[in-house]
Amino acid sequence: MSILEAVIIAIVEGLTEFIPVSSTGHMIIVSSIMGINKDEFTKLFEVCIQLGAILAVVVLYYKKFFNLSKLQFYVRLFFAVLPALILGYLLGDYIDAALEKPAVVAAMLLLGGIVLLFVDKWFKNPTIDSEEKISYFQAIRIGLFQCLALLPGVSRSAATIIGGMQQKMTRNAAAEFSFFLAVPTMAAATGYKLLKHHELITKYPENLKLLVIGNIVAFVVAMLAIKFFIGTLKKYGFKMWGYYRIVVGLAILVFLAMGYSLEV
Repeated sequence: MSILEAVIIAIVEGLTEFIPVSSTGHMIIVSSIMGINKDEFTKLFEVCIQLGAILAVVVLYYKKFFNLSKLQFYVRLFFAVLPALILGYLLGDYIDAALEKPAVVAAMLLLGGIVLLFVDKWFKNPTIDSEEKISYFQAIRIGLFQCLALLPGVSRSAATIIGGMQQKMTRNAAAEFSFFLAVPTMAAATGYKLLKHHELITKYPENLKLLVIGNIVAFVVAMLAIKFFIGTLKKYGFKMWGYYRIVVGLAILVFLAMGYSLEV
């Protein structure tokens, strides 16, 4: 992986981590086009640079994350992240295998796009406008929705926001809780990947430089993307993202059907 390829993937991660279009799916497609998707370090890189993106949430919402007087905030996150941590650990090998298949990503993008077209109609009259008002059991239910994102292309952001709206949260409150939930989820995923594949860093020190660059780029881009997403969500809801997913998913499936491997 070159520095330019690392920067491109990091930009994609920063742009897509918090909007409901699947950051993992987009990174898989981009790395496939660049012909580096089979490289073991690429797979590690795509997970670890999510740490840079989630740090943008910590910075933007620092009053939440550094207010130790509100212990319930951390407890809710703990309960919400448990289902994905357990399933992610148990199904890790199957997930890694699915990550290698652009067709799986395309299908999930398409199906998820169709769902987003109707989400605003399904969940009307919300009653919860802040994560502080959800119970621990509701946090666990949202966490169960997050498990859907273990499939590449589903979108962790979309799954958790829909889960929050299903629990009667407003779009804005559900989106913010989705951002908060990304922090322990992605931090755990990054830590696990680094421990499991640490030899890719220790044996090849140049990979550490790529990870540092990737995380910095992802952090800066994610800061801008979060503000943009919240603004569009308030004005337009989910439909625009649904159409986007459908177009991208169909385009990828057409390319694959025409015999293109999405690799160069």
